[in-house]
Amino acid sequence: MRLDDEQESSNFEVQDGRGGGFGGGMGGGLGMLLPLIGSRFGCGGIVVVLIVLAVMGVNPLSLMSGGGGQMPQGGEVSRDASKLSDIQHWSLKVLGSTERVWGQVFQQAGEQYQPTVLSFYSQSGTSGCGAAQSAMGPFYCPNDKKVYLDTDFFNELTQRFGAPGDFAQAYVIAHEVGHHVQDLEGTLGQVNKQQRTVGEEQGNALQVRVELQADCYAGVWAKRTGLMEPGDLEEGMKAAQAIGDDTLQKAAGRRPVPESFTHGTSEQRMSWLRKGLDSGDPAQCDTFS
Repeated sequence: MRLDDEQESSNFEVQDGRGGGFGGGMGGGLGMLLPLIGSRFGCGGIVVVLIVLAVMGVNPLSLMSGGGGQMPQGGEVSRDASKLSDIQHWSLKVLGSTERVWGQVFQQAGEQYQPTVLSFYSQSGTSGCGAAQSAMGPFYCPNDKKVYLDTDFFNELTQRFGAPGDFAQAYVIAHEVGHHVQDLEGTLGQVNKQQRTVGEEQGNALQVRVELQADCYAGVWAKRTGLMEPGDLEEGMKAAQAIGDDTLQKAAGRRPVPESFTHGTSEQRMSWLRKGLDSGDPAQCDTFS
């Protein structure tokens, strides 16, 4: 992508890495976080997290209590751009481009876009949804309207998922910003309300629609930036294919179970990303009809 001349967003923060600890407030924080992990990685993701906690000497049963535990205590938060790494500066150029695009989209609809904040952390941090852990991958928290990113995930995207390239990385950020757009539109709140009234399988199906719409919104962003270069489309398609639920379950040696999907198949993810890329129109991203 041609991001050299793109203006960096000023909506960021850098956590110092001392957050997300497993102190007395962990039960409440991770108790809130388990549904988020489940929505991104399914029941298997929750099991892995609980096993890790047990190995670390934390009683997993304590997470299931409904008590009013406090949020994990974070460390210092910096907003000094001079201390950012190159990849963080680059990520803020991507974020700046999303602000430009969605600002125009909202303005055309007679509304004002309220940007999200990109919160960088390393290994562990805190969020309005509980602890932030690298193993979760990038995520959006509607409670504080921030996107959380450990930029080491970009290495995992290349090495584990086989999806290298700057556009693949930008797509990841744009997808999470897509969730922020859904939040501003009221979609996330509506879906969350519905999910509380249905069973797990139906709840997962609703989550798939949320994720596919965010993929489509990422495509809309890419189309409207005017920054794409030859090869970017292929990078995006490869990334979308690599992180489809069926592909991930096969890679883990499991038989794909559609009822457990939370993000959609590889084919679905590629299709909706491509739809956004082809149309550049958010109205074409209605995955709920």
